[in-house]
Amino acid sequence: MLTLLLLSTALIAVALCRYLRLPSLLGYLAVGIVLGPHSLNWIPNTSETHHLAEFGIVFLMFSIGLEFSLAKLKAMKRIVLGLGMTQVGLTALVGGLSFPFILGLDWRLGIILGGAVALSSTAIVSKMLIERQEVNTPHGHEVMGIALAQDIAVVPLLILIPAFAKPTEALFQELGFSVIKIIIALALVLFIGQKTMRQWFHLITRQRSSELFMLNLLLVSLGLATLTAMAGLSMALGAFLAGMLIAETEYRHEVEEDIKPFRDMLLGLFFITIGMQLNLRTVAQYWYWVLILLTLPVIAKASLTTWLSKQFGSPWTTALRTGIYLAQGGEFSIVILDLAHKSHVLPSVWMEVLLAPILLSMLLAPFLIKYSDVLIRRLTGNDWMLRAAELHKTAVQSMMRENHVILAGFGRSGQNLAHFLEHESIPFMALDYDPVRVSEANSGGHSIVYGDVSRKEVLIAAGLLRARAVVISFDSQSVALKVLHHVHAARPELPVIVRSRDDDALQALYKAGASEVVPEVLEGSLMLASQTLLMLGIPIHRINQRLNEVRAGRYSLLKGFYHGNTDNDEVDHAHPRLHPVYLSDQAWAIGRTLKEINIESWVEIRFIRRKNQRIEHDQFNKIQCLMPADTLILLGSHEHLMLAEERLLKGKL
Repeated sequence: MLTLLLLSTALIAVALCRYLRLPSLLGYLAVGIVLGPHSLNWIPNTSETHHLAEFGIVFLMFSIGLEFSLAKLKAMKRIVLGLGMTQVGLTALVGGLSFPFILGLDWRLGIILGGAVALSSTAIVSKMLIERQEVNTPHGHEVMGIALAQDIAVVPLLILIPAFAKPTEALFQELGFSVIKIIIALALVLFIGQKTMRQWFHLITRQRSSELFMLNLLLVSLGLATLTAMAGLSMALGAFLAGMLIAETEYRHEVEEDIKPFRDMLLGLFFITIGMQLNLRTVAQYWYWVLILLTLPVIAKASLTTWLSKQFGSPWTTALRTGIYLAQGGEFSIVILDLAHKSHVLPSVWMEVLLAPILLSMLLAPFLIKYSDVLIRRLTGNDWMLRAAELHKTAVQSMMRENHVILAGFGRSGQNLAHFLEHESIPFMALDYDPVRVSEANSGGHSIVYGDVSRKEVLIAAGLLRARAVVISFDSQSVALKVLHHVHAARPELPVIVRSRDDDALQALYKAGASEVVPEVLEGSLMLASQTLLMLGIPIHRINQRLNEVRAGRYSLLKGFYHGNTDNDEVDHAHPRLHPVYLSDQAWAIGRTLKEINIESWVEIRFIRRKNQRIEHDQFNKIQCLMPADTLILLGSHEHLMLAEERLLKGKL
């Protein structure tokens, strides 16, 4: 009964959070608050429940370990080891000094609370960056780099908390032992464990059993977690080390996908148990402390992060966005508090009081990020000056150019196109929103300007009114539509070539004014087909003629494909797909004409198979009526295909 209650309430709460575009963990916390011992008391606050919830933290730390690759750390060392670690260290230091002074707590507890405040919610900020398409922006790089540093900083905190639970006279001795233990553990992981783990996984995968692979995965993660717990460290630390071991093998991505269902389910249970600890009566009694501990840490953390970002060379707007995005508490802040409470370092009453502001800051985070642009315009008066400086630099660069190409984006595709333009002596003006790429390209002798092509004034400064063409070389439908809108308003006759990943956005981009859209997936298919036909001895002129026909028809022949279980359902349900519908003797459509069945408002009938013959669209006028054993090949979205099939088989509209 308890399991059914947890599943049903969690399902409703998480579904509501998804609908409101809020993090799922807030739904789990709400279930714990409402059903816990301090409210309805429907969920028993037993040790068994907490032991089960601990596995959620184990798998969370295991996932973080999987992300902790040495190559990734090296690539982001300036942000992670420089800006990120400085942010964590200074925030923890300021918090560690402030909390004992403000709350009158022990210095050890001050360090723990300072460390908890230094952490932000990776889940919330990464989700918001993806939704706002800001992952590859300057502040997106800084936010993700600092978040990675915060995840790494959890490890020493997991070591400190059990040591702080010891008496004062044994504290430094215990810390020394803990440091020695972690050094030995890291040495085993880095120098011995990687090779051993790779060989062990090779042995398991040779058996070709998914069941055995999953059992091995659980054994490795829980086994190392248990070993570190037996050594006097935390289970979470062992899980992190297990993730690090597997991260350096070729099985990392498969492991990440296999572990995700266990991690999300058990982590949800952990957050429910955290919500059970929140006593709303205590919060109401100490509401002033909750308010103080919500506002002061958020403002101080945002200010400190902004200042550090500026010191590391970022412009004020980037620094402010980084500070605002990371101002909230995080899931690991809750983990740290929970471990401190279980280690008897943090009293229960303070656990209840401190939990509330962290949860509230996480709840407010999506709204702060959503309205960050408005906040930045009000907080800084020189934002317009920075924008004006960017525009001036862009205008100076484009001043001497006529009949040039505006190249929006200077990634791999943009750079490859630039080589062809240079070879043909065609002038171009390249703009990119990545300051590192702009700096690297300029150092390499290319003339690239930092600018946001989605803004009309940037395009005008780049010489839009004098340009010969515009090329959007990066894959972002939303930005491409903005650029097309600005170009169409200023110069509707100017050709615009747009790159896209697949054919999903073709119609929208053409409708917005794109002269040509180049879908990578379809062009890759054409290149594969042309090389295959060439190797089979088909004359090159016939191949080129066929390719030109497909391109002239805007890839209509290649639209849609037959889907299977290995395709990504989250994406493919919205994409056009091919689907065959076989007409049995009892099908409603038998004996009716194509006009009578009336399904082409939903889907396109690509062709009809009849007695091993293929009847193309231009031959449909020869079909008097549909016959038994006909197979109609339909093209449309998943939902429309289901409606069309219902119509053909049962006559439903």
